[in-house]
Amino acid sequence: MKFALARHDGEEDEITSQSFDQYDDAYELLEQIVGDLCCSDADYDDHPYYEIIEVKN
Repeated sequence: MKFALARHDGEEDEITSQSFDQYDDAYELLEQIVGDLCCSDADYDDHPYYEIIEVKN
């Protein structure tokens, strides 16, 4: 089983082109990307929203 990060707007970028063998690896990258954003001051129009998805073989 592999995992990837997908953007909610359907766009592709250098983040979405990566795949991960473990969920935790995808989570760590996502944490690096959005970990500095605080919900109260985040401008989500300037930052894409990612989710971790399971990639079926």
